[in-house]
Amino acid sequence: MEFNDDADLDTSQVDDRRGSGGGGFGGGGGGGLGGIPIPIGGGKSGLIITIVILAIVVCGGGGLFGSGLLGGGSDKGDNTNISKSCDKSNPDRFKNADCRNVLYINSVQAYWKQMLPQAFGKQYQPAKTVFFSNAVNTGCGQADSGVGPFYCPADSQVYIDLTFYNELSSRFGASGEFAAPYVIAHEYGHHIQNLLGTNAKAQQGSQQGAKSASVRLELQADCYAGTWANHATETKDPKGDALFKSISESDVAEAVEAAEAIGDDTIQKRSGGRVNPDAFTHGTSAQRKKWFLQGFNTGDPRQCDTFSASSL
Repeated sequence: MEFNDDADLDTSQVDDRRGSGGGGFGGGGGGGLGGIPIPIGGGKSGLIITIVILAIVVCGGGGLFGSGLLGGGSDKGDNTNISKSCDKSNPDRFKNADCRNVLYINSVQAYWKQMLPQAFGKQYQPAKTVFFSNAVNTGCGQADSGVGPFYCPADSQVYIDLTFYNELSSRFGASGEFAAPYVIAHEYGHHIQNLLGTNAKAQQGSQQGAKSASVRLELQADCYAGTWANHATETKDPKGDALFKSISESDVAEAVEAAEAIGDDTIQKRSGGRVNPDAFTHGTSAQRKKWFLQGFNTGDPRQCDTFSASSL
């Protein structure tokens, strides 16, 4: 993967809340099932936390996220440092993970700005990514780093503690740099689902199990991430310069490795338990690889209809 050193990075697409303290309890929740945060599937305990949240909301008739017990997204970010660090006057900016992630976010959003109208006849609505440390207030309530990167449908924002990438490498063995843009592209896949109404429809179905709506939602987001990877070198900054100079086969292999590393079956094995398909929420390692490559090989998000697929 090679970046364009002359590309202008749009840091306004990020809200840097690191050091803001993450807020606490006592605000307005996201409301019902539409406020459930959608995590990548990895992190320290992302799978377990997701299952617990779903159990409370589904079994409790709205419960946690509909009750107003959790704080809303009221924190304010400060982009001063990141804007300075990521300006192209800094020759070393791409040695900084912050700036690399800003480029990934810019690229993914530039892709969907073009592709969403083309593929689905709908205008793209930008979504910010919030960088946070330890804990954060969101429209879906308060979350901590343990849930991993996630998308909140209630406020249409992506949330990530960038230390997650260390966890992805050290605990799950996905150490390649292209794991990071895969994660970002997956979460923006959930934003696309939100814009298309797929999230709302999926929440009417089962949330656990090998063929559940949750698994189909996650695999579709993996497929959408693959379509971005196919077109990433075509994405441009606001003045029309390419963001990436090149993406290699080894980069794509790193994305596949990351997708496999956070499959439900792999996470269950690493946690010391047996593989239990009835508890799946994100799909197996093989499925996540399959659907990412489905998106990458076709480059067409219309080929990512996991909800109609007879075989996942």
